[in-house]
Amino acid sequence: MPEHVLVTGGAGYIGAHACKALAAAGYVPVAFDNLSTGWEAAVRYGPLARGDLMDRASIDAALAQWKPVAVMHFAALSLVGESMKDPGLYWRVNVGGALNLIEATIAAGIGDFVFSSTCATYGDQDGVVLDEDTAQRPINAYGASKLAIEQMLGNFRESHGLRTVIFRYFNVAGADPAGELGEHHDPETHLIPVMLDAIGGKRGALTVFGSDYPTADGTCVRDYVHVTDLADAHVRGLRWLQAGHGSRVFCLGTGQGYSVREVLDHARVVTNRAVPVVEGARRAGDAAKLVCGSARAVTELGWQPERGLGEMIRDAWRWSQNPLY
Repeated sequence: MPEHVLVTGGAGYIGAHACKALAAAGYVPVAFDNLSTGWEAAVRYGPLARGDLMDRASIDAALAQWKPVAVMHFAALSLVGESMKDPGLYWRVNVGGALNLIEATIAAGIGDFVFSSTCATYGDQDGVVLDEDTAQRPINAYGASKLAIEQMLGNFRESHGLRTVIFRYFNVAGADPAGELGEHHDPETHLIPVMLDAIGGKRGALTVFGSDYPTADGTCVRDYVHVTDLADAHVRGLRWLQAGHGSRVFCLGTGQGYSVREVLDHARVVTNRAVPVVEGARRAGDAAKLVCGSARAVTELGWQPERGLGEMIRDAWRWSQNPLY
């Protein structure tokens, strides 16, 4: 009988892709989501359990009904700018919700927990490929809240034997190559979908936030990873735990950083259209350069990012022209 996995945020961008990957691997993904930012139409590969991480009873009910063998935790507030303006919101929702989930997981007798963290826990460390041993010094409340959850999981590993895989990654991009899933946030803040909407005339010119960073062209540099590759890593992380390996942290990235201007250049090639751009001021909490190494994931999980920036933009462009939700 197929094993169930509870996927918090399973109606969201990354969570929905993880559900598809889990289903392809023989699991039944149960999307636990309050649909505040997710989309019911994205829940295509298993049941939807409506609930909220701030409501412990709804978590307990979902765990009792579906009896999952593991929990995969994606649900979180994730806007850096918003986290700087309202840090209390991020501590309440991200950290408080995670605590409810972890305690419910322990109470239900579930031992395997996969957590979606972020390279934002590292802060601004230029000229360094960020890996699992890099010191974590977040510079915004979003990154700080994720680091707090990592530390909380460590406490529960020690006290309750919870087995955890933590993934740290930064810019996720692209869409399901089959066209079933894509990125749709409201509001949308991620560079690639905003850029493609500007190219397609769905919004005004793209604002480049800061052109005076200490990078080659003055714009921020990020490591982009395709959402399908990322989802594959999460399935591998779950199997790592089920195979009896110990708790582990993995960074996921390509090791290749691209500046905002380089992303715009790639988009012009893929779409054969100009990108309307205006210059703006820096955003509070933005790091100049974040590049994420993934040697451990490659070596220990057998994971390999197969899709480059061009494919991410092509898949996202295809989705933006015919979104299903």
